[in-house]
Amino acid sequence: MRSDLCSLLGIEKPIFSAPMGGAAGPDLVASVCNAGAYGVIPLWGKPVDQVAAGIDQIRALTDRRFAVNLNLSFAYEDALEACIQAGVHGVSLFWGMEPSAIARAKAGGLVVMSSVGSVAEGQAAEAAGADIIIAQGWEAGGHVWGQVSTMALVPAMVDAVGVPVVAAGGIADGRGMAAAFMLGASGVWIGTRFLASREATIHPDYLTHVLGASEAQTEWYHDLYDVAWPNAPHRALSNSTARAWRDAGAAPPGQRPNEHEIIGTRPGGDPVVRYQSYTPLPGTTGDVEAMSLWAGQGVALVREVQGAAEIVDEIFDEAMTCLAGGPGKPGPN
Repeated sequence: MRSDLCSLLGIEKPIFSAPMGGAAGPDLVASVCNAGAYGVIPLWGKPVDQVAAGIDQIRALTDRRFAVNLNLSFAYEDALEACIQAGVHGVSLFWGMEPSAIARAKAGGLVVMSSVGSVAEGQAAEAAGADIIIAQGWEAGGHVWGQVSTMALVPAMVDAVGVPVVAAGGIADGRGMAAAFMLGASGVWIGTRFLASREATIHPDYLTHVLGASEAQTEWYHDLYDVAWPNAPHRALSNSTARAWRDAGAAPPGQRPNEHEIIGTRPGGDPVVRYQSYTPLPGTTGDVEAMSLWAGQGVALVREVQGAAEIVDEIFDEAMTCLAGGPGKPGPN
C-alpha cells in the first residue's frame, strides 16, 4: 500500500503503535518500525539525558523512522528541543493544543502528529501546522481526550481537514483497519493489541487480565486514576479498586475509599498508591490487579501473545484482504 501518509513517513504499512505510557519501550517501537510500520516512543516527563538515551536505544535497534510522544500538559519544551537536536523524524503531541509547540517542532524539521478528540481541535491543529491528525475515539484505552466514538469522529475529521487522518480507538485487527480506511482514514493507531506483544513492558498479571477481558470490561473514568496526573479522563479495565469506589458511591477525589493506601511498589522501589496513574511494569510488586490497567474496548480481540512485527503483519494482511473484498475472520459455525 502506498499513500501520502506512507510517503510522508517512509513506511509501507500505515499502522502506528501507540505510546501506551510505560508499556512501549525501544524494543517494541523498533520491532514495529522494522516491520514497515511506524512506532511511537513515550519519552515525556523524563530528563533530557533520558530522552536522548531513549532515542539512541531505538536507533541501535532500527534504521527506520519513528516518533517521540510528548504530553503537552506537563513541561515539554526541553524534551522537544532534545528531539530536534537528535534529528528525530517525528513528534506526537497530545493532551493539549499548543500552536507554539507545533510551530517549534516544524521549525526544527520534525513531522508533527497531533492527537485530538473533535473536529474543532483537528482544524486548530491543522491551522497551526500539524502534518497528521490522530483522531482519537472514546473507545481508546489509557488517557482519552474526547468523547466522540471512532466511527463518528473519523469521517467527520476526514471531511474537515486537508491532512492525513489516522484513526485511533477500538482498532485491534485488520477488520478494524479496513473499516477505518472505508471511513476515509489514511492509517490506524493501535495500542491495546500491542499490550500483548512480546516486547511490551507490562507486568504479567496485567497481561493476563488483558488476554481474558471482554469488550464490556473496560470503563471510562473522569478522574479515578488521577494521582500524579489530575484532570485527565481515561479508560481502563474494571477491577477491585473501581468496584469498591462505585460501591462507596463513586465519590470524588479526596473522598474515595482507601485513598493514599500503598498497594504496591515500582521496580525502583517507589510506592504505588491506590488511584495512581501508573502502568504496572515488570518487576512491580503488590496488588497489581488493583492498579490502573489501561485498555481500550478492542481488548476482546486480544487473545494471544505475539511478536510486535507479527501483529503488524497480521493486521495489515487481514485489512488488505478485507479491502479487496475478501472475508474477515469467520464467525462460529
